[in-house]
Amino acid sequence: MTRYVTPLREGGSLPGIVEADDSGTYVIKFVGAGQGVRVLVAEMIASGLAMRLGLRTPRLVALQLGAEIARYEADEEVQDLLQASIGLNLGVDYLPGSFGFDGDVDADPDECGTILWLDAFCANVDRSWRNPNLLVWRDEVWVIDHGASLYFHHAWSRSITDPARFAVQKWDVTDHVLERHVDRVPAADERARAVLSRQVFTEIVAEIPDVWLTSTPDVTPDELRAAYVDFLDARLAQRVWLPGGAA
Repeated sequence: MTRYVTPLREGGSLPGIVEADDSGTYVIKFVGAGQGVRVLVAEMIASGLAMRLGLRTPRLVALQLGAEIARYEADEEVQDLLQASIGLNLGVDYLPGSFGFDGDVDADPDECGTILWLDAFCANVDRSWRNPNLLVWRDEVWVIDHGASLYFHHAWSRSITDPARFAVQKWDVTDHVLERHVDRVPAADERARAVLSRQVFTEIVAEIPDVWLTSTPDVTPDELRAAYVDFLDARLAQRVWLPGGAA
């Protein structure tokens, strides 16, 4: 990371736009934000699942934040956040000229069904009309901001919880921005099960940096990766969580 450009004050975690030494521009999600590093883990896992399902989601990169960048930030709130985030952070490819999804966008119904399936699978509660977390870029819909997914890991304070509970946890579609496409979920379910597996989950969680997998005492990063795989695999083995009676 070579330059912090500007904060994005829409979200509670205060992400920002940065430039990196690969000449790319990214939205940075900070490890020092109040929501914690597990939000970044959820971002990586849900984004990896979205890609496997054929959804468009911005490319993710690891961004190293040095102390010298934080030192020259004039905004006191932003400087505190930068100082707390020195080290490895998450970068999300910036989509210039994109705009927020609204009801006037002509989105493919099957694609909308897949987005609903993904959110139900990951228990994502943050894709409502108030905050769609969908962008339109070059006339196509992109899914972003998956940090509210996989709520179960916030309960891993001293040990790993039981995946069986998450496996059957129902998901409420009534506040979702794409609720009207819930009839497309059964077909999306069939497509998803054709491409997702324990092996795919293992490949996705293997990409998570060790430094983001140290928040549960006495549990190693590899043990945490295995736990994520167990939870995702248990969820995939069930259908009771599917919205709209699709099970």
